[in-house]
Amino acid sequence: MDPVDSLIWDEAQELIGDTDPGPVLVLDSPALAAAARERWPRVRAYADLLGSGSDSDALDATGAGLVLGRLPKSLGALSEYAQRIAAAADEGVRLLLGGRVKHMTRSMNDTLATRFAEVRASRGRQKSRVLHAGGPRPGPIDWPRRQHHDDLGLTLYAHGATFGGTKVDPGTRLLVGALDQLTGPSGAAVDLGCGNGTLTALLARRGWPVTGIDNSRAAVAATRATLTGNGLDGRVVLADGLTGVPDDSLDLIVCNPPFHVGTAKDSTPALRMFADAGRVLRPGGEFWAVWNAHLPYLPALRRGIGPTTIVTRDSQFIVTRSTSVTNPI
Repeated sequence: MDPVDSLIWDEAQELIGDTDPGPVLVLDSPALAAAARERWPRVRAYADLLGSGSDSDALDATGAGLVLGRLPKSLGALSEYAQRIAAAADEGVRLLLGGRVKHMTRSMNDTLATRFAEVRASRGRQKSRVLHAGGPRPGPIDWPRRQHHDDLGLTLYAHGATFGGTKVDPGTRLLVGALDQLTGPSGAAVDLGCGNGTLTALLARRGWPVTGIDNSRAAVAATRATLTGNGLDGRVVLADGLTGVPDDSLDLIVCNPPFHVGTAKDSTPALRMFADAGRVLRPGGEFWAVWNAHLPYLPALRRGIGPTTIVTRDSQFIVTRSTSVTNPI
């Protein structure tokens, strides 16, 4: 366990002692899930990200007497967790969520307090702290949320952990404007890292047979809701990037690649996306991406996919179009 998981576990042992807490729910922590399964007979795990040890695609807090986990980085995700746990858990449930002190805010306490009568913070240890909550106050669950965007003619849906929520982030908005230059539809398309489904929905409306792909369960659920809510057809897949997509099978990929993993800046996922795009695009297929202007992505795009041009840019973002060739350089 890292220091955060270790502190959560020690706080739970002190709280529970030798008693059976009943069903245990573990959120976003494979290490805590493994430890809990060694200690207690009834343990369920939920994690938003694929590959993080989730037992299901939806959070199930039914009858939970103890909830352990990591504090999500967004208040929206914490709000949805609090609502769903308070609505379904045992009335005596205890909630212990931890994080690094530098990433914790008073707003997290306030968010938990909207659905729990008792919220307090543990003492800090190794730059980590745990929020304790109890006394659930069930109420309506208002996730997923939605927002209509007149300029796009779309209603966007989002769960708490969906990147960007129901908004259109500035990078995606720049890419949306640039896609007016896109010809087609001419074949199969993918929205890689589909988020709330903005690009998936716009491509579907233009007639592209489109698949939205994301490794976040919240994003996949949000994109499905966006397509359904706007009367559009498309596939949505929970997957690790383009894993499982056949070689030379796509004509178009659009992407607003991440440059964070959790709270840490990390371009590794984006660079992996670029390399994988070169594999799955047919010769002549196009990869449209938007990315922060300070990032050195042009060489990676040219190396992994093929000739790359800057379509448009502003002070923050660059939109590029890369054309797949058999042997990119």
